[in-house]
Amino acid sequence: MPVARPTDLDGALGSLAETPTADVLAGGTDAMIEITYGQRRPDHVLALRRVPELRGHEADGDRLRFGAMLTYTQMEHDLTELAPGLAMAARTVGSPQIRNAGTIGGNLGTASPAGDTLPWLLAMDAQVELTSVRGRRELPLSEFITGPKRTAREPDELITAVTVPRVDGPQHVAKIGPRNAMVISVACFAVIVDTTNRRVRAGMGSVGPTPLRPIEAETAVSDAIDWDQLSCPDDAIAGFAHACAEASQPITDHRSSDDYRRHAIGVLAARSLRRCLAA
Repeated sequence: MPVARPTDLDGALGSLAETPTADVLAGGTDAMIEITYGQRRPDHVLALRRVPELRGHEADGDRLRFGAMLTYTQMEHDLTELAPGLAMAARTVGSPQIRNAGTIGGNLGTASPAGDTLPWLLAMDAQVELTSVRGRRELPLSEFITGPKRTAREPDELITAVTVPRVDGPQHVAKIGPRNAMVISVACFAVIVDTTNRRVRAGMGSVGPTPLRPIEAETAVSDAIDWDQLSCPDDAIAGFAHACAEASQPITDHRSSDDYRRHAIGVLAARSLRRCLAA
């Protein structure tokens, strides 16, 4: 099995242009599970660990840019001020070893409905940067993920970064699983009380074929919030939770029933918003 290990972005893009069927490996935390269980048999591998242009993060004016090889550990420790919700999401991922290896680009590329960073990124209107030898383009996350583990990435494209607007206000991310740590979520929720634009942003994971954005719930609760006092009536918070549950599209599988997932997302929505307003 040939393994390409380029040391710069041009080399990575050239390698993928020559072999667009190659399996692109970032941290490998999802790929190794599939390979171990015989669900994937790559003919070629493109390993990105040595590509410096894909690392790190930066604040550029009113936007934040996260390189595709930014690890969960780096998110957890380096983004507590710039992107506190993303840092919270990173802390819930696996073990320290997994967080050291796993990346935001890998989470996007895998496109699992249970991806831990995806609800926050969706709530933040994230733009996914895709690059090939043909050029560069950006897609909204809502268009990039097309179904469970399916994306709009072309075979010769790499995910090079993801960008979000820079906003002020409290943020919270929460998840429910069959145990307290190192677990795939049964339901996960992200909320940003965006005081810059006076709106509530929300994203839901593990309750649909893709991460979901409860727009009607966001609009209703945004209108109910007193933005000067940063407070909200209890009945409006309850309505927000109910609307989020109604917007979910859960299934029943070996980890949970659809009814439990719908109930859980409502509980997480109310709890997360209350924690933001009490911050």
